[in-house]
Amino acid sequence: GLEDNLRSRLSSAEGNFLGDTELVENLEITKKTANEIEIQVAQAKETEVAINEAREFYRPCAARGSLLYFIMNDLNKINPLYQFSLKAFNVIFHNAMERAEPAEELKQRVENLIDSLTYSVFVYTTRGLFEADKIIFTSQMTFQILLARKEIDPVELDFLLRFPSVPNVVSPVDFLAHNSWGAIKSLSQMDEFRNLDRDIEGSAKRWKKFVESEIPEKEKFPQEWKNKTSLQKLCMMRALRPDRMTYAVSLFVEEKLGTKYVVTRAVPFEKSYEETSPETPVFFILSPGVDPLKDVEIMGNKLGITINNGKLHNVSLGQGQEIVAEKAMDIACKNGGWVILQNIHLVKKWLGKLEKKLENTVIDSDPLYRVYMSAEPASTAESHIIPQGILEASIKITNEPPTGIKANVHKALDQFSQDTLEMCARENEFKSLWFSLCYFHAVVCERRKFGPQGWNRLYPFNIGDLTISVNVLYNYLENNPKVPWTDLRYLFGEIMYGGHITDDWDRRLCKTYLEEYMKPEMLEGELLLAPGFNIPGSMDYQSYHVYLDEELPPETPYLYGLHPNAEIGFLTMTSENLFRTVLEMQPRDTAGGGAAGMTKEEKVKGLLDEILERLPEEFNMMEMAGRTEDRSPYTVVAFQECERMNMLTSEIRRSLKELDLGLKGELTISNEMESTMNSVFLDRVPGNWSARAYPSVLPLGAWFADLLLRIKELEGWTTDFALPNVVWLAGFFNPQSFLTAIEQSTARKNEWPLDRMVLSVDVTKKWKEDFNSPPREGSYVHGLFMEGARWDSQSGMIADSRLKELTPACPVMFVKACTVDRQETKNMYECPVYKTKERGPTFVWTFNLKTKEKPEKWAIAGVALLLSA
Repeated sequence: GLEDNLRSRLSSAEGNFLGDTELVENLEITKKTANEIEIQVAQAKETEVAINEAREFYRPCAARGSLLYFIMNDLNKINPLYQFSLKAFNVIFHNAMERAEPAEELKQRVENLIDSLTYSVFVYTTRGLFEADKIIFTSQMTFQILLARKEIDPVELDFLLRFPSVPNVVSPVDFLAHNSWGAIKSLSQMDEFRNLDRDIEGSAKRWKKFVESEIPEKEKFPQEWKNKTSLQKLCMMRALRPDRMTYAVSLFVEEKLGTKYVVTRAVPFEKSYEETSPETPVFFILSPGVDPLKDVEIMGNKLGITINNGKLHNVSLGQGQEIVAEKAMDIACKNGGWVILQNIHLVKKWLGKLEKKLENTVIDSDPLYRVYMSAEPASTAESHIIPQGILEASIKITNEPPTGIKANVHKALDQFSQDTLEMCARENEFKSLWFSLCYFHAVVCERRKFGPQGWNRLYPFNIGDLTISVNVLYNYLENNPKVPWTDLRYLFGEIMYGGHITDDWDRRLCKTYLEEYMKPEMLEGELLLAPGFNIPGSMDYQSYHVYLDEELPPETPYLYGLHPNAEIGFLTMTSENLFRTVLEMQPRDTAGGGAAGMTKEEKVKGLLDEILERLPEEFNMMEMAGRTEDRSPYTVVAFQECERMNMLTSEIRRSLKELDLGLKGELTISNEMESTMNSVFLDRVPGNWSARAYPSVLPLGAWFADLLLRIKELEGWTTDFALPNVVWLAGFFNPQSFLTAIEQSTARKNEWPLDRMVLSVDVTKKWKEDFNSPPREGSYVHGLFMEGARWDSQSGMIADSRLKELTPACPVMFVKACTVDRQETKNMYECPVYKTKERGPTFVWTFNLKTKEKPEKWAIAGVALLLSA
C-alpha cells in the first residue's frame, strides 16, 4: 500500500516535487515504516529460531503420539471391530495434554506429557478390547516404544517373534521337548547366546530346577545368563517354557512401562459417559451371557432419563424394528433423550442408513441426546458387517463374562432365588439336580478356554439354556413318581445344550458329563462333581453360595475332568498367538524387519532361492504306471498320494518362480504375489499352497522340512511299490484312504463283505527301528501322539499323562481289519484320531484302545490321538 501510494504521487508530481509537502511527508513515513519492518523481521527471525528450539523439545511428544496412533490403527488386523479415527485420537491427545502434571523444568514437563498421552491412549483403547487382545496391544506398544528409544535390538525382537527352530533335532535332556531344543540350538547361533546349548547340557541339574519351577519368569536364570537383558531373557524363556510367556511378557511390560499398564480394571460406565456427546455414541461389543445395557439404564435413572418419562428409548433390533429405531432417534435428538439400539448386527441392510442417520441427527440436536448401540462380534473377518464410520465415531466398550468355575457357578446360581428352591414338591431331588445343573453349565461354558481339547468347535451356550433346563427339571419331577434320570439327561444333553452341538465327539462329551453329574447316588450326597468337591446336601439358597466359596478347590483343569497339561497346552497356544499377531503388526519397511538389517525383499529372495533349490522334481506318473501291473488298494493309494504331491510341488514352484520375476522387476507384482511374499516373510505357509496341501499348524520353515520328509517317504514306497515295514500315517494327504485300503485288501484276501469290515488296533511295545518287515496282513503304523493322556507300554493301556508331557509319542501300532462281530469292545476307549491339534474338521478315524479305568474318564479328559505333535 505504501509503495503504491508513493509511486502514484511521484509519477503525478510536476516540476519541483520537493515543494509537494505531502509527497515529502509520505517519503518520510515510508522510510520510517520500512525501518520498523526491518527491525520486526529481524525480531521475527529471532523468535522463529526460539520457537523452533522450543518446538524441538516437544518433538518426542509428537513422535510418541504418532507411534501410538499407528499402533491403534493396526488393531483391526486382530478384529475388524477395533476401528479408531484420527478425530477421536485428537480428542484423546488434547485431553491428555490438559491432564498432564505441570512441571517447572521443560524436560520433566515433556516427560509428563508423554506419560499422560501414553496412559490415556492405553485406557481408551483397552476399554474396547477383549481380554485376550489386551496383552497383544500392550506388548506391541512396549516393543515399539523401546525400538523408538533404541533400547532394544531389533534382531533380538525379530527372533523372539519369529522363534526359528532347528528342525528334526533330538533333545539330550529330559526336561526339554525336541522342538524346545531346536529353538535353543537356533538361539545359540547368535553371538549373545553362544554356548547356551552346551551350558544347559553341562549343568542339566540347575537348568532342570529352573525350567521345572512353578513360576520360572520370577526366578533367576542359572550361571551368567541371569545378567542378560530383559529381552534376551524373554528369548530364552520362549524356548524353555513357552506356556509361561504371557506372564513373562506382562512382567516385561511392567518393568519397562510401569505397573499401571498391566493392572487392567474395568473403566466404570460413569467415567466413559463423561466422554460421550451427541456426535460420540457408545458401541458395546457383546459377549455371551453379559448384559452391558443395565449400566446405561442405571446411569439414566441417576440423571432422570427413564423409559417412564419418555426420555429413554430402548429398541431391540430385528425384523421391522428399523422404523421404530429411526423414530426414536428423531424424537430423542429434539428432546434430548437417549436411544439404546440392541443387536444391530441383526439388521445388515439397515446399517448404512443408520450410519447416515447418526450423522444427520447430530445437526442442531439437543446437547443431552445420546445413542448407545450393541452388537456381537462376527465369527470371521469376512462376515464382519458393522460400517467403519459407526465404529470410528463411537467409544467402544467390551464387557466379558466372569472367568473360572467359581465365578461361573456363582453367576449360574444368581439366576435363581430361595423361591426357586421352594417351588418343587420334591425338594431334595430338585435341589440336588438343580445345583448339579448349575455346575454342569459352568463347566461346559468355561471349558471353551482350553481350545480344541475343550470343545472341537465353539458353541454359544448361554444362561437361557440353564434357566429353561431348570424349568424342564421342575416339570418332570412334578409329573413323575420316580426321578426320570434317562429322560432328563437326554433332554439336557441332546436338546437344551445338545441343540447347539454339531460335532459327534462334542455330543459324546456333553452326554458323558451328564452321566457323571446326574445319577441316583447324588441323592445320598455321594457324588464328587470334581476331585475334592462333593455335591452339597439340602440347604437354603444363600448357603449354596457360601458352600461354593468354602468348599470348591482352587481353579485347575481337574475341576473340568481335564489333566493339568491341558492348561499348559492352552497357555502355549495363547502365547504363540500373541507373538504371531505382534509379528504381523511390525512395520514392514524397517531395515530391522529381517536379520542383520536385510530388507524384506532381500530376506524373501534368500528364502525363495533356498526352497526352489531343495524342492525335488515331480513324480513321473507315466513312468511309475509302466513299472507296476499291480493295482492293489495300497498301490492305488500310493498313486493318489503322488498325484496330490505333484499338484502341491508344481504350485510351489510356479508361485515362487513368478514371485522371483516380480522381485527382479520383470513382472508386475500381483495381489497373489504380494500375499505369497508376505507369507514367506512372516514364516507362514502361503494360502495357495495350504489349499493344495494337508492340514498343518507348522510355520513355513518346519512345514517345508516336513514336506521334504513326506516326499522322501513316497519316493521310498514307489521305488518297488512294496508296503514299507512301518508306514508313517501322518505322511499322507489322506490317511483315511490308507486305512480303508487295509480293510479292502483284507476283505479281498478272505472274501469277507467290505461293509462288515472294521479296524482293530494293537499298540506294540516297539518303535519304528525295531521292525524289519511288514506284517502278513494289515500294516504297522507310526507317527501318532496322544493328547490328554499317555500310552503305558508296560500295562498296554491308556494311563494318566506325566506333567509337562503334552503329546507323548505312541509306540508303533499294528492296524488290521476284521469283521464287526469279531471286534473287541470290552474295556475299550473309542479314541478319535485327528491330523492336528486343531481337531474338529481334521478327524481321521476312531481307534479302540484298551483301558483299565472307565472310558468316560478319558472322554471328559479330551483324550485323542494326533498325527502331528
